[in-house]
Amino acid sequence: MTSPTAPQASWLDNIPARLADIERAHLLRRRRVVEPAGGARLRVDGQPMLAFCSNDYLGLASHPALAQAACEATARFGVGSGGSPLVSGHSAANDALEHDLAAYVQLPRALYFYAGYATNTGIIPALVGEGDALFSDALNHACLIDGARLSRATIHRYPHADLAALEAQLAASPARRKLVISDAVFSMDGDLIDIPALLALCERYDALLLLDDAHGFGVLGPQGRGSLAQAGLTGPNASRRVLYMATLGKAAGVAGAFVAGDAALIEWLLQKTRTYIFATAAPPLLASALRRSLHLMEAADDRRTRLDALIAQLRQGLATLPAPLGWHLLPSRTPVQALIIGSNEAALALMEGLRAQGLWVPAIRPPTVPAGTARLRIALSAAHTTDDVAQLIEALHALAMQSLSH
Repeated sequence: MTSPTAPQASWLDNIPARLADIERAHLLRRRRVVEPAGGARLRVDGQPMLAFCSNDYLGLASHPALAQAACEATARFGVGSGGSPLVSGHSAANDALEHDLAAYVQLPRALYFYAGYATNTGIIPALVGEGDALFSDALNHACLIDGARLSRATIHRYPHADLAALEAQLAASPARRKLVISDAVFSMDGDLIDIPALLALCERYDALLLLDDAHGFGVLGPQGRGSLAQAGLTGPNASRRVLYMATLGKAAGVAGAFVAGDAALIEWLLQKTRTYIFATAAPPLLASALRRSLHLMEAADDRRTRLDALIAQLRQGLATLPAPLGWHLLPSRTPVQALIIGSNEAALALMEGLRAQGLWVPAIRPPTVPAGTARLRIALSAAHTTDDVAQLIEALHALAMQSLSH
């Protein structure tokens, strides 16, 4: 009879210790269980909270018209799509949505995806590959970064919004195919890139421009048509060098994403994007809800005006935070307002101080943002009231005074 052998050591044995290291660095993230509680209020792990963390910028996610559209579509189409878009998953609802999206952003054609992350990680490798050159802003979202890596193109990373550095890189590149990728509104800072200047560089150096407008679509531009429309580069002024991508789970209040632009480029993406070809299509009930959402967004100037007023109220109220703390808002005219705190520990303590007062504002830490720039990411919505914002301002001033006294 042989004696049992001792279990072999495995790299899996190190996972608990590595998790402990993450926790000691104040980087361990925990999910919260959330239920809507009306307006900008949520029940979070069973507790009522006033939330400043949602990307539902226009407050449409709970709009009854969207729920009604989804229910009507479920009765007509069922729940699932049943297949990939190039087999049986491209429903009449999804097809109609693509036409509506193209009309809304005033570009020739649109392609509808089930998720924003999958859109960028799929379309970038479909556009460039080994031997090509890709130019990426240092603060781009993770999905753009991952799409760039998956493409196997040579990646040139330029300092945030430094178009002089970008031009030097473009001028030095011998690659025939060049792709510039950038957020339009940067998700953790809230600032807006200079789109006309970026396009001018692409024109000069024969590059294609991919813009991710996840946080501008529905909020910026005439009738909320997005950052590209705000720059006056849609409709008759649209350039075939621009691919415009946006998500549909933020201001639109539903889920999914799309990319729009020149018809030939969109056809190329349909034929070559693996995350589109080999994935189950988004269900028709979401496409139907999104079609209704586009109508609401187009007519939502009152919500955008209210949102602008709340942004101004917040910025004015936090301008007088005690200078010795070093807390400061980054420049932003968008609903994304980043209050820089500094250390991970201080940002987490401030988040918990607000939570104790029933306010939910997330602390954002590395690797999402650069080391030493941990922050509160305050996300405003048309669902907030002036009293809601006043409550947050008052709480932050009180916690600032506590920090100074310690």
